[in-house]
Amino acid sequence: MPTSIYEVNSMEKQEREALLSVLLPHRLLEMFSVDPATFLNDKGIRGVSFVCPERMPFFQVNLRRDPRDRDAVYFLDVSTSPFGQMEISFVVVNDPDGDRFDIDVDEHGQDTYFGTARRNVPEEIRAMQAGLSPGQVRRGLKAMKDLVACWEEFFGRLGHTFFFLEPLTYNSAILYERSGFQYLQGSEKMKEIDREFRPGGALFARLDGSTPFRMPGQHRTVRGRSWAIHDGILDGPWESPKMYKSIGVHAVVSTFTGEEY
Repeated sequence: MPTSIYEVNSMEKQEREALLSVLLPHRLLEMFSVDPATFLNDKGIRGVSFVCPERMPFFQVNLRRDPRDRDAVYFLDVSTSPFGQMEISFVVVNDPDGDRFDIDVDEHGQDTYFGTARRNVPEEIRAMQAGLSPGQVRRGLKAMKDLVACWEEFFGRLGHTFFFLEPLTYNSAILYERSGFQYLQGSEKMKEIDREFRPGGALFARLDGSTPFRMPGQHRTVRGRSWAIHDGILDGPWESPKMYKSIGVHAVVSTFTGEEY
């Protein structure tokens, strides 16, 4: 059994795809009628693709309802960290039947990198009003439990006892907390953010209605805080914490003391 991404990518294709199929949640395959053995949907079209370049430190898993769809149902990028460990470097889950919000491109069609490089504020407002979080172009599929179970099985098969990721947004960090992850770096910053969003805190005071993303009351929810952070309410830029999950262990970590997600 391989233990590194380089070894995974150099496997024989059929054997490699059988291994990587562990990363595909059965609930999502069933939802979109994709056969877990052949990766063909009910129309006979392959709905799963793998990108595994030899001698490169990453691989990608891509599930689409239809290959022509603009957005993947599930996209996963696994890479090698600077410390030589495997990590989840990017993950997206989309409901292809949900409304789309073009927060990923600006008014000129340029990539916003999910709002991290530039922003499409009108689309972000629409997304926020529809109940989405920063970085989402469509609503999700409530798949976190399924994803983490697949990740644990995959990394466990490769002999790893834990794996890493860096959440892109504040709300993602809270979701990973609730899924049993803990912090390698950034725990104190997350606690500070929680403290300053409480009444009397500096961030609470900045929820003054000065922008649509800084309305009074947003401190109560994870999404509300996350949109305010995305809008630049912190003293400095948001820095993704470093988190890890020990396989088979649910770390009881909670840095959010607000009211609801």
